[in-house]
Amino acid sequence: MKEIPRLLHHFEPEKGWMNDPNGLCWFQGKYHAFFQHYPFAPKWGIMHWGHAVSEDLVNWEELPIALFPDKPYEDEGGCFSGSALEKDGKLYLMYTSVSKAQGQTQSIAVSEDGVHFEKWAENPAISQCPLDPENKDFRDPKMFPFQNEYRMVCGAAQGDVGAVLLYRSEDLLHWEYLGKIFESDRFGKVPECPDLFPLGEHWVLMFSRMDNQTAQFVVGDFDGKTFTPISFQQPELGPDFYAPQSFLDAKGRRIVIGWLYSWIKKVPEGAERSGALSLPRELSLRDGKLLSFPVAEAQSLLREEDHCLVKAGSSLQVTDGKKVFFERPLSEVSSAKVLSDTRTREVFLNGGETCFSFYLDD
Repeated sequence: MKEIPRLLHHFEPEKGWMNDPNGLCWFQGKYHAFFQHYPFAPKWGIMHWGHAVSEDLVNWEELPIALFPDKPYEDEGGCFSGSALEKDGKLYLMYTSVSKAQGQTQSIAVSEDGVHFEKWAENPAISQCPLDPENKDFRDPKMFPFQNEYRMVCGAAQGDVGAVLLYRSEDLLHWEYLGKIFESDRFGKVPECPDLFPLGEHWVLMFSRMDNQTAQFVVGDFDGKTFTPISFQQPELGPDFYAPQSFLDAKGRRIVIGWLYSWIKKVPEGAERSGALSLPRELSLRDGKLLSFPVAEAQSLLREEDHCLVKAGSSLQVTDGKKVFFERPLSEVSSAKVLSDTRTREVFLNGGETCFSFYLDD
């Protein structure tokens, strides 16, 4: 059986399946990355929250599982995606709990050390989707501070229309529904893993599209209740980059990490693990255009030449050797950087204007 090499520059779990990064944060002197995890096989199963920490965003240490699906309100799908936020020296996790009786609800867990978590006795914190009485598609809460309070966005569906819902809280435990801040039938049924954050003079709404498995970014303005779109952008074109989440680190950087894999990718025979974290990016706005470029700590890993970059006449192609993902006239390419790993490539054109993350054939 063919041996499958581990990735050298990306975090992978020791064993099992991983998908969405969750609870990304800087807490007690370390970067924390939680993630959707099925520890028993490299395939989807009832979800746990895996956990890894880093001091430099490049080298990661896997820690024991942070959340186990051990409550009645998690007895079907387990602990789905969510977020983390520090308050009064404690780390609060908010995640989607999935049960047979209640469907998808939102729950809370709290930690004093960032490693051991206690689930709130009054979970679920939000037991009912305001759009769907059956709670079928109501998930991925992302908390963030706003003025002297807190806000949270999560994804939901009403028929074939996807929506991003907004909530407010004063204590990260009790939440009040404020309404829909975004809805559309153009981006798939549910805007998965929505995230709303300030960047420069504007705000960015980021979510993942189930219909084409890509990440969408909407630059706009937010006043605490209403989000007003200005431009729709897509610097990350995939195909193996999904469910990104952002956080603000101690240096004031808006950092984004995505899931490096895809639902349609076949896990190689004999694999012990599947899925990885993408290279962390720092997001910025330049003349209204979003840039997504590797954090400074990882830039020494980038190269300007790789077999995935091919000059074809007057154009530059990004290819895995079989499929051309993107082609652009050389006159429009000021720079091209590549992170080459054992089985993956991440390509960044023009300082992060356009990015591609993909696996090579195993």
